[in-house]
Amino acid sequence: MATVNTAWDHVSGNIFKTWVIMFFFSIFAVVVIYIIARGFGYGEVGGLGLTGFALIMAGLMNFVSYYWSDKIVLGISGAKPLEKKDNPEVYLLVENLCIAAGLPLPKIYTINDSAPNAFATGRDPKHAAIAFTTGILQKLNKSELEGVTAHELSHVGNRDTLVMTVVSVLVGTIALLSDFFLRSMWFGGRDRDSRGNAIFAVIAIVAAILAPVVAMLIQMAVSRRRELLADASAVLLTRYPQGLADALVKISSDREPLEVANRGTAHLYIINPLKGKAAIGWFAGLFNTHPPIEARVKALREMEGLK
Repeated sequence: MATVNTAWDHVSGNIFKTWVIMFFFSIFAVVVIYIIARGFGYGEVGGLGLTGFALIMAGLMNFVSYYWSDKIVLGISGAKPLEKKDNPEVYLLVENLCIAAGLPLPKIYTINDSAPNAFATGRDPKHAAIAFTTGILQKLNKSELEGVTAHELSHVGNRDTLVMTVVSVLVGTIALLSDFFLRSMWFGGRDRDSRGNAIFAVIAIVAAILAPVVAMLIQMAVSRRRELLADASAVLLTRYPQGLADALVKISSDREPLEVANRGTAHLYIINPLKGKAAIGWFAGLFNTHPPIEARVKALREMEGLK
């Protein structure tokens, strides 16, 4: 007898896998920072002190990103507020799904671009925003747009902005320290005459070269996992996986790139807005912010209630 995967199965599985990745990524970040600190010539106590300082700075950067990143993203995207009188159907669709999800109504924005896409942002459900391109409002039918909206509201409810902010800042901290260490090695750094320091210097060089790449791969893995989680969570809201599945197929088949998107904001959208630039193949796919459309649609069609 074939096993039926429910939306709850997909939600619980993706939450578990996300936090497993986050746990090991946190350990990875601490170890890398400590190795680089020792590579600078600090002893055990000094290395732990520098590691603590780096993590505190990362926390401050998280705080700043958490509170102001939504305004930056909306500004970069050229998003304009949408009032109820501007598009009552879309406003009521978002409002009804928020009631079903138990979420406050987010601010609604539109982006004047014919490429179909959407994203959600905001530091928490009370300060959330959801943005639709004019293209997605024109090209999707009601059930498809409902699936997309439920997906984006799920990002809000699942606190994905917080998760991805923490990951992004840790990745940036590792990259910054690695770059600084390699430059200091190039131009001459601390005294490393002792055997212990020399060994740590060699290990730190390897870590500084490889760690940023590994960190970025982990960041992409978390991003893909949160997209799958939002897909499954959307089904719990709409009870209609086909609507989101059809929307994903329709959006991905539209080859028009989103003009206001860039690599820094691409992970926010329901589908990679940099059309024609998605990586192909298993290894290249590790660097994608989104899972393959085929995998997302297959997962949706495996959920209970969809033949």
